[in-house]
Amino acid sequence: MRQQLTALRRVRDRIDREFDRPLSVESLAAGEFMSAGHLSRGFKAAYGESPYSYLMTRRIERAMALIRRGDLSITDICFTVGFSSLGTFSTRFSELVGCSPRAYRDSAVAGQHRLPTIVVKNALRPVRNREVPPA
Repeated sequence: MRQQLTALRRVRDRIDREFDRPLSVESLAAGEFMSAGHLSRGFKAAYGESPYSYLMTRRIERAMALIRRGDLSITDICFTVGFSSLGTFSTRFSELVGCSPRAYRDSAVAGQHRLPTIVVKNALRPVRNREVPPA
């Protein structure tokens, strides 16, 4: 059990480090010499979400920070955080944040997020799929 938790922690740390690279559950599992299904079940039991969901959350959190910074286009941010499709990025962003990347940028430019970054990051942390209430 302890070895499995250590392996899961290494997977989580790898996702945190390499979120901007192409990662798949299969490659993450192979790196720890386990099957993708075993990794997914163990990861969800330990962290409350699948490795893929955790990866998407990390990417969207980083995208939110880059959007607030304001010096990159939405397209550049999409590719910087590891997405290979602008459509997928916009869809995942909207599902987790509750608004499109452009709407999020507009609210940041309007000054709605002018708090210290650590406060904004914690207050605006993305939520899992379909947990954002409809507008």
